[in-house]
Amino acid sequence: MAGVPVAIEPVERVRAPGAVGQRVRLRGWVHRSRSSGGLLFLTLRDRTGSVPVTIRKDAVGADQFAAAEHVQLEGAIQVSGVVAEDPRAPGGREVRADAVEVIHAGEPFPIFKDQTEEFLLDKRHLTIRSQEFVHTFRVKAALLAELRRFLAEEEVLEVTPPIITGNAAEGGAEAFQFDYFGRPGYLAQTAQLYLEAIMFPNERVYAITPSFRAEKSRTPKHLTEYTHLEVELAWTDLNGLIDFTERMFVTSLHRLADRCAADLRALGRDPAELTALTAPFDRLTYAQAVQRLQAQGLPIEAGADLGTAEERALTLERSSPIWITHFPVGMKAFYMLRSPGDPTTVEAADLLGPEGYGELVGSSCRETDIDRLIERIQATGARPEDYEWYLDLRRHGSVPHAGFGTGIERIVRWVARREHIRDTTPFPRTPARHTP
Repeated sequence: MAGVPVAIEPVERVRAPGAVGQRVRLRGWVHRSRSSGGLLFLTLRDRTGSVPVTIRKDAVGADQFAAAEHVQLEGAIQVSGVVAEDPRAPGGREVRADAVEVIHAGEPFPIFKDQTEEFLLDKRHLTIRSQEFVHTFRVKAALLAELRRFLAEEEVLEVTPPIITGNAAEGGAEAFQFDYFGRPGYLAQTAQLYLEAIMFPNERVYAITPSFRAEKSRTPKHLTEYTHLEVELAWTDLNGLIDFTERMFVTSLHRLADRCAADLRALGRDPAELTALTAPFDRLTYAQAVQRLQAQGLPIEAGADLGTAEERALTLERSSPIWITHFPVGMKAFYMLRSPGDPTTVEAADLLGPEGYGELVGSSCRETDIDRLIERIQATGARPEDYEWYLDLRRHGSVPHAGFGTGIERIVRWVARREHIRDTTPFPRTPARHTP
């Protein structure tokens, strides 16, 4: 056992077959620590996981032991030792150290149990070291990777639309406006209008960008800045769009369940619940949804938007998402296509997540008739001349097309069983907070 290995190894090496009896050198942060006489028990954490480490004063010497005893939670150390079996340890193994190097002892860590939510948000840069956040952000990264994988397999081209825009796509009241060299500028609420332009030479495009909504909504599903996946498909009607979206969800979530099973279990989500998802999802028209809600005793009138309470009532007992389709024209954005045979509704569909998690997807067919589009722009109080470049798309080879947008944080909130959407992003932006 003599000699110290040159290479620094990840913590997961301790769990590998044949590791018992082998020497390892690990480095990371102290997750837990307690001492008892000449023994120090700590948990060492790195990006691959955590492992118990036992440090004996007679094994490392008095100086190294004293230095290790003064390391605070989240202090950084390096240890060398031998992997040993211990049925009391998580995973059944520990490292018995024979050398300890303190990288940074740290100051007393300010995060502990029973602190207020506001304090934890003020200290978000430290709070995100918790294992719940580690598991959540791994799930989020894997979800983005699987969505990109699916879209690549479907030959949908990833593109890079701008974040700074010259007009508000979905209403100025919900757009962040700023001075852009003496002219009004806006932070993008959606990339959709630009995706429509890029779609024409490429037919199938998507983007993953930050989007911004100046909504003063204080609910568990709203952020003022979020990660937006948007897809635009030529030659597609509403049924085709719904089918595509369902395949994307089912395929990506099945793969996510396989890829992140341990992380999902740690967050309280059984991966089997995701692999059990199958298409098609159930569908209700908006009119049918209102009737169902009224039958449940909710005070909603036809033409009213579906809020958090209504979405929850429709989905709380469900284990699979549900579509709500064909909304009244006045409820939706100017670019949505009126339904053939019923000019009072639009060819739109919202996907509501199960278990009361609310809207996950907003989608629609796009209006291709320039006169109807101008009429709808004017009805919103906007000026058609501000959308002249967008109207050009209807003058030069316009074709039937449709698209959707989904908030990545909303999907993560559902699959990771997070109570509030702010726990799906490292530094949440809400009406009350834009720091740290």
